[in-house]
Amino acid sequence: MEYKFTKESFQEEVLNSKQPVLVDMFATWCGPCKMMGPVVEELAEEYDGQVKVGKVDIDADSELAAQYGVMSVPTFLVFKDGQVADKIIGAVPKEILKEAMDKAK
Repeated sequence: MEYKFTKESFQEEVLNSKQPVLVDMFATWCGPCKMMGPVVEELAEEYDGQVKVGKVDIDADSELAAQYGVMSVPTFLVFKDGQVADKIIGAVPKEILKEAMDKAK
């Protein structure tokens, strides 16, 4: 299941999560973000129960984007124990995201 994280839910859903979390910082107008959308959905299904996978719309929640230094989209943040364990910028092969998620498990 793919989550939608907002500034209201971020603390509870991401920072306080017992599981690692992959956060896709995206924008609706971003071509590479649209390209990565299906990949993120696949990862959400494949890692269900192991890693929480979700998105943050940087236009709707620009404070979160600023807080984590997101300068370009898509930016993928892997959180473990409330901290950023990995940061991947740009449209990347699915395997790169899987490696980061596996490392955080």
